[in-house]
Amino acid sequence: MADNGKRAPKVTVQRLSQYLSALERFHDKGLETISSEDLAGELNLKPSQLRKDLAFFGEFGTRGMGYNVPRLAEALRRILGLHRQWAIAIIGVGNLGTALLRYRGLNEKGFRVAALFDDDPEKVGSSRSGIIIHHVDKLAEVFKDKNIQIAILTVPAPAARTIADAVVGAGCRAILNFAPVSIKVPPEVEYLQVDIASELKTLSHFLATLDYQHADEPDIESATETASIAESPQDTAETASG
Repeated sequence: MADNGKRAPKVTVQRLSQYLSALERFHDKGLETISSEDLAGELNLKPSQLRKDLAFFGEFGTRGMGYNVPRLAEALRRILGLHRQWAIAIIGVGNLGTALLRYRGLNEKGFRVAALFDDDPEKVGSSRSGIIIHHVDKLAEVFKDKNIQIAILTVPAPAARTIADAVVGAGCRAILNFAPVSIKVPPEVEYLQVDIASELKTLSHFLATLDYQHADEPDIESATETASIAESPQDTAETASG
């Protein structure tokens, strides 16, 4: 929620995360101030878009002087809720779930994996990275005990809706779904879906479009050579003498 009381669009919030990552890179390079042009350019965005996004949450820069890098970065961390820790649960401890568990960036950004769930009898009761894997039947109990705020779903598509219902019923306020199926949740629950296959299809479309465009383009070099041969002086002379 912004300071003006209005709810920020998801695309705006997603760009804030990109701004923060860029600012952290600039800070690592020792930069103290940065212009809107340079910050936006780092992300291939227009400066006007950057200024509009930031203005939604308040005033940060100084005209003619740009933005103070560490100060703006800290402001964005607070806006994004990264000034506190969030207890998260990963449901589905397969390859993807395990990879997310081992990703150090989660904990570094304040997202602490507090619980793991699966329905595989061979996994339930064992542990990964020191965290016990519970059966999904224990969702409500464990969510309450661990005060889980965010659930990450890395389960097969057929199970995703049932698991999501259980997560919502357990009082979880946010879901990140990696299953390739859309899920309806109550308006008070935040929901994001990451469909990797869908994103790849989007890339495939653009690649295929480029291939079609190139296939339709005439071979200018070959056409020029053909024209040169047809209109050579020898051909012209023979045509004239005939």
